[in-house]
Amino acid sequence: MIHKKILIAGFLEQTRNYCAAFSLLGADTSVLCGTGRELSLLLADGRLPDPADFDGLVLPGGGDISPFFYHMENAGSRNIDSLLDSVQFSLFQAFMAAGKPVLGICKGLQLINVAFGGTLIQELGPESLAIHAWEDADKIHITKAAHGTFPAQLYGSFPRVNSAHHQAVGVFGEGLQAAQYGPDFVVEALYHERLPVLGVQWHPERMCFSHAREDVEDGSKLLKYYLRMLR
Repeated sequence: MIHKKILIAGFLEQTRNYCAAFSLLGADTSVLCGTGRELSLLLADGRLPDPADFDGLVLPGGGDISPFFYHMENAGSRNIDSLLDSVQFSLFQAFMAAGKPVLGICKGLQLINVAFGGTLIQELGPESLAIHAWEDADKIHITKAAHGTFPAQLYGSFPRVNSAHHQAVGVFGEGLQAAQYGPDFVVEALYHERLPVLGVQWHPERMCFSHAREDVEDGSKLLKYYLRMLR
């Protein structure tokens, strides 16, 4: 059996759940680096990962994307790491040029939207924050999946998912389509019309295996779906 090789474009301590889930599904995972200092050294040496060495790219959750990248002033964005943002955008473009599938999770979905020219809502309103924002644990809520899209194929029309975010897709990037919405019409999943790109606003790596729970779907179904996209 040939294991698929995935690059997870984040820091080691922040991506252990992703590595664990994909490893349990038989994939080989590599993490971008351990710390911001290591990332700076990689950039200085011109040693960013080569898409030729991997079958796909995962853009993980994390802090907010600098509004600089979608030409807006800061209006509620926080926990910004502009260097990591820049590297993630560069890796995304490189993997796209190589025709390698990309999965975005939470911040990763937002980064995909921005990469295609879209914008973000930097701070959701109070009613939406009550549904989505982290408060000592993930929020759990029902969603609506668009007919025929990947969330509907995997989970049916009304998947129950987790949330831990205060931002959301604003204007859609070129070529992107919504696949799933929250009860407040916040975008919960998207995909590209032509390219092997998909993203979810929720966290499948916290919905499977040791993190599995009865009140949400099995996140491993989404991760398996992505692995099947890899050549």
